Amino acid sequence: MAKLKTTFYCQNCGAQYAKWQGQCTSCKEWNTIAEEIIQKEDPKSWKNAATSTSKKRATKPIAIKEIESEHEFRMRTPNGEFNRVLGGGLVPGAVILLGGEPGIGKSTLLLQIALNLPFKVLYVSGEESERQIKMRADRIQQTPNDCYILTETKTQVIFKQIQELDPDVLVIDSIQTLHSDYIESSAGSISQIKECTSELIKFAKETHTPVLLIGHITKDGNIAGPKILEHMVDTVLQFEGDRNHVYRILRAHKNRFGSTNELGIYEMQGAGLREVSNPSEILLSKNAEELSGTAIAATVEGLRPLLIEIQALVSTAVYGTPQRSATGFNVKRLNMLLAVLEKRAGFRLGAKDVFLNITGGITVDDPAIDLAVVAAILSSNEDIAIQSHVCLAAEVGLAGEIRPVTRVEQRITEAEKLGFKTIVISGQSKLPELNTNIEVKKVNKVEEVVSFLFG
Repeated sequence: MAKLKTTFYCQNCGAQYAKWQGQCTSCKEWNTIAEEIIQKEDPKSWKNAATSTSKKRATKPIAIKEIESEHEFRMRTPNGEFNRVLGGGLVPGAVILLGGEPGIGKSTLLLQIALNLPFKVLYVSGEESERQIKMRADRIQQTPNDCYILTETKTQVIFKQIQELDPDVLVIDSIQTLHSDYIESSAGSISQIKECTSELIKFAKETHTPVLLIGHITKDGNIAGPKILEHMVDTVLQFEGDRNHVYRILRAHKNRFGSTNELGIYEMQGAGLREVSNPSEILLSKNAEELSGTAIAATVEGLRPLLIEIQALVSTAVYGTPQRSATGFNVKRLNMLLAVLEKRAGFRLGAKDVFLNITGGITVDDPAIDLAVVAAILSSNEDIAIQSHVCLAAEVGLAGEIRPVTRVEQRITEAEKLGFKTIVISGQSKLPELNTNIEVKKVNKVEEVVSFLFG
């Protein structure tokens, strides 16, 4: 056997060093560098445990005009929201990484999908026993199709069982629990995660089998392990939400086979995760009375228009230094909008606390919600409620001008469908002839918005 070699890895960011040092020069963290054995016993791969019959592609270069274009086949799952985020379904040979907070519902989501897929599925768990998985399957009340459960952490044993079973889809829960005999580090270390992921990617590409991986995250919210893990896989999904709330959001941070702008919304119930087909209804409150500090924004996430509720609270700063706090919205952009209101519209907000919240626990980056944020702040400051049938969709510039946003027609149609009577947009927006009953109010300055909403 070859002599074992060791190197030093940062357990936080994955940077490699020739010798130990106290601080990682890459991520600036202290005492995160640990020694790991990296020398393999033998240059083996997963093929030693499972032989592959797939044909290898030619290595000679091919002119791009000679490559035949063909429709990409996708394995559609019974979960519509999951299909939406992936871009239409599972692509054969794709490796998908799903991350999220502990207890957020990652295992529940993939088990629901595995139990309902019309394909042969192998669900490999290194964290739970067969009995625990069976109890969860009974709890979510799913009728299992052709789903097999394997509790194992050694990749060589997993590939041997794959060879015998020949599944159509492979689910790994989780990648941090796997270990390979060819690396002598402990499970979850940098070198083990890289080696196990590399073996799974080779298996997926050579057999055209979709592989779904569950990944742990660090206290900072990043997926645990080296950053190269996210570069190696085809798709990185993030499962977000507060465990104290019932709604969960599935986002794509990377997707080689589709858009990264789509999101899926689920509701956590006792019987598992339920798809939310019309998220605007859950993001809007059903208060009978109108409340100050509340405004409705028409936003677009991917191809899906959403109407979200924005709440603001403006109060006198008790401790001298004003506080600026935002949940689901960029704090720096909030400070910019407050400066615009003070400079261009004459509102004295410099000595007041401003708190902003986007209901439903979602995070929105669409600049079209700027006008609704401004309206909610002014409504709370003046203690005057905005009429419940009014929504807003426009960007606010530094000069106080109201700027147009994309796909205004979709926002108007969605607002009308949900019963709104008026939508406020930029005066520069170019609209085709729309056969709608909703009133479209065009404004060009913040002062016009104040005059329209508050008289």
